[in-house]
Amino acid sequence: MATSVVTPVSLFQLFSIGMGPSSSHTVGPMRAARQFASEIPNIEDLGSITIELFGSLAMTGKGHATDIALMLGLEGYTPEGVDPNQVPTIISRIEKSGFLRVLGKVRIPFKPQVHLLFHMGKRLPYHSNAMRLSAKDFSGKEIASTIYYSVGGGFVVTHDQISQPEAALAEESETGFPYPFRTCAELIHHCNETGKKIYEIVLENEKSLRSEQEIYSGILQIWKVMQECVRRGCLQEGILPGGLNVERRASKIYKTLQKNGADLINDPSEILDWVSLFALAVNEENAAGGRVVTAPTNGASGIIPAVLHYYQKFTPSPTEEGIIQFFLTATAIGILYKEGASLSAAEMGCQGEVGVACSMAAGGLAAALGGTNAQIENAAEIGMEHNLGLTCDPIAGLVQIPCIERNTMGAIKAINASRLALHGEGNNRVTLDQVILAMRKTGEDMKSIYKETSEGGLAITVPVSLPAC
Repeated sequence: MATSVVTPVSLFQLFSIGMGPSSSHTVGPMRAARQFASEIPNIEDLGSITIELFGSLAMTGKGHATDIALMLGLEGYTPEGVDPNQVPTIISRIEKSGFLRVLGKVRIPFKPQVHLLFHMGKRLPYHSNAMRLSAKDFSGKEIASTIYYSVGGGFVVTHDQISQPEAALAEESETGFPYPFRTCAELIHHCNETGKKIYEIVLENEKSLRSEQEIYSGILQIWKVMQECVRRGCLQEGILPGGLNVERRASKIYKTLQKNGADLINDPSEILDWVSLFALAVNEENAAGGRVVTAPTNGASGIIPAVLHYYQKFTPSPTEEGIIQFFLTATAIGILYKEGASLSAAEMGCQGEVGVACSMAAGGLAAALGGTNAQIENAAEIGMEHNLGLTCDPIAGLVQIPCIERNTMGAIKAINASRLALHGEGNNRVTLDQVILAMRKTGEDMKSIYKETSEGGLAITVPVSLPAC
C-alpha cells in the first residue's frame, strides 16, 4: 500500500449539489464567504466587510455571478441550501437597503460598488481565482482578514493552508483513506493487491467516512437531482440572463424528439440528439443560475448526467447498481485529476473542466457496462487525450458560449471513448497518468488569455454589446 499522505477527497465533494453558473466562480466564493463570516471573532463588534477579487475572479466574476455568490455566503447561505428562486429577492433586498445580514444575525452597511472590488489585471500568488475578505469593527480597526483561493470544483483553500503545507499534511494524515492514491498506477496497484475493481476501492474509502447505506442513498440522491435538472431544462423556454440573448434550445429539441417517438430504426443517429439534449438541458439550467450538481465543475455539469441518461435509456440492461458503479468509478478518475493537475479552468483552460468531466464519464460508463479495470483506464485516457489543449474563452465572461454546446461535445466524446475502450483489451500505449501529466503541462504552458479571463479566443473575436449595469 502507498505510504504517501493523500488528501481524502470524497465522492460527495466531487459531486455536490449547488447552484449555477460556476463551481469556481460561484460555489467556491459562496463557501469562502460563509466560512469567513463564521470565523470572525467578536462578530457583535463587526462594522464592515470588504471583498477584493483578483485574477480570473476579477476578470469574469460579473458574468459568473461571483458578486451574488459572495453576498449570499456572507448572509450564511450555502450552495446546496439556497433556493435559486429566492436569490433575486435576497440580492434585491441587499442592494435596495444598503445593508447585509451577516450569517442572518449582524446587520452591516454593504454597497457592492464600495465593498466589493474587482481588481482587473491583478493576480495574487498560487492561483488565479483569488479573493481577500477583510472585516473591521465600528472604529475601523481590522479584526479579520483572509485570502481564499477557489481552486476548481467548488473546493476552497486559504493562503495559510498553501503557505504552511506541513500543518495541512499533518491534519490530513489523521483522516486518511484505507486505500490512498494520487496516481492511476497506485490505484491499479490497490486493485491488483486486493482483487477489487476500481469502484470497490473507492467504496472502501468512502466507508471510512459514512456507512455503505448512506453512500448508496447519497449517490441515488445526487442522481435524482441530476434527473430533475434535466427535466426542468427540457421544459424551460426563453432567453438566458446576462445580455447575450442566448435562447434556450433544449425545450424545442425535446418536443421534436418526442414527436419523432422512441423508434430509432429510421434514424439511429437520433441517439446523439438525445444525448445532446440532456447536456443542453443541464447547462442551460446552470447558465440561468438553477440547481445543478457540480460534476466535477458547474461549467461541465451536463456531461456526466447526459452520459448517465444515455446509459439508462439506450444501453441493453441498465441497473441501479450500474449507476452506483458509474459514480464511484468517476470519483476515482476525478480524484486523479485533482491530485495530478487541476479541476480549474483558470489554471488548465477548459480541458480542466469539460476534459475532466469527459474522462470521468467515459470511465464511469465503461465500469457500468462491465469493463475491466484496464478498459476503464483506457476509456478515461481517451476521454482526456482528445480534449488536450481545450481553452476557456467564454464570451462576455458568461458560462454560455461556448460552454453550453461544449458539454454536448464532451458527452458524445465520452460515450465514444467508452465504446472504443470496450472494443479493446486495455493495453493502450498511453496511460491515464501520462495523459494527466500532459494535461497539466499543457495547462501550465497555456497563455492566461485562454484560461477563463475572456481576453482571448472567442471572447475577443465575437463582438458583443451588453446592456449597461
